[in-house]
Amino acid sequence: MTTTLRPSGPLQQTSGGARSRPYEIRVNSRPVGALVIASDTPFGPSVGEIRDLLVEEPDRRRGRATVAALAAEEVLRGWGCRRVRASVPAGSAGGLRLAAALGYTEYSRTMDKELPPEPPALSEGVLARPMTAAEYEDWQAGAIEGYAADWVGRGMSTEAARAKSLADHEALLPRGQDTPGVTLTVLEAAGALVGHLWLAARGEGSYVYDVVVDPAHRNRGYGRDLMLLAEGQALAAGHRSLGLHVFTDNTPALRLYESLGYRPTSFNYAKDLL
Repeated sequence: MTTTLRPSGPLQQTSGGARSRPYEIRVNSRPVGALVIASDTPFGPSVGEIRDLLVEEPDRRRGRATVAALAAEEVLRGWGCRRVRASVPAGSAGGLRLAAALGYTEYSRTMDKELPPEPPALSEGVLARPMTAAEYEDWQAGAIEGYAADWVGRGMSTEAARAKSLADHEALLPRGQDTPGVTLTVLEAAGALVGHLWLAARGEGSYVYDVVVDPAHRNRGYGRDLMLLAEGQALAAGHRSLGLHVFTDNTPALRLYESLGYRPTSFNYAKDLL
């Protein structure tokens, strides 16, 4: 039996070169699953994505998904892509095995925690307060540059990274500090500003968009205090879950989140198309 991809919808293409097309996974003429192939992710048209890959239960564990993923990579090569990305739900054991078998490397993950009923206490001598307007201006400039630098370090062009950072911050903070559902807080210890937190409502829970300890005050437990502060603020907003995103190479942050009880909800993978 031969596993192939067959377009199930028209090719969508923008004037800027973005492409997207849905496909059926077929064994001979019989449909057994589906996926979406896309390019022009935030990294630009040279990076493609395989999305929503699903093989129906009776045809699983027969190599259908492997053949479909390899065929999708060939489509992306034909579109001029040099790299491919894919996101796999943490509960998809088959998807995780497939990513490993095809040589994909994890670069980031999303994580989530179900919060306890009572807010946790911060360390003695630590004080949280709202960010002032002047502090917000300084933080915003640094946050935009820092977020762009993160993406440049992961292969995005400087121009694209800057544009993405500006667009994301504008979308998430359209009214600055007055954006509904947003909390911007600074953490002080012994009168010194040691870190900041950006928390916002997302879906039915809260989400940590930015949490940073000042470099001069790291390795003193303030990162943990900021995350405990986030839990308390989420509970005060009536939320029982708290989510975040972390790059896998940020080992200290990943270890902190794991120690606090955060668990992966999805893994983000990529590999070069040779």
